[in-house]
Amino acid sequence: MLVRIVKLTFQETHLNEFLAHFETVKWQVAQFPGCKGMRLIQDLENPCIIMTYSEWENPEALENYRQSDLFRSIWPTIKPWFSAKPEAWSLRHYFDGFQGVNS
Repeated sequence: MLVRIVKLTFQETHLNEFLAHFETVKWQVAQFPGCKGMRLIQDLENPCIIMTYSEWENPEALENYRQSDLFRSIWPTIKPWFSAKPEAWSLRHYFDGFQGVNS
């Protein structure tokens, strides 16, 4: 499994616009073939910093998403709202302490 974390830093004037747009596409991304799930997380100190955390079956599944019409419709919409260059990491799980934990 592949974990993908993407850090997006938005202009303050576009933060709510991004969050509203995200509401319209979140389930399409989370249910994209090969995607095991996705989270949107926000920095407590700087709310303009948003990160996506997603899990993918393999690198090919992530690349299929990145080449999809869905991604091509999302990225050009949100890109002008950034205040910094996005950063991305592709990672491997070694331990998952969330599974089986009662809340």
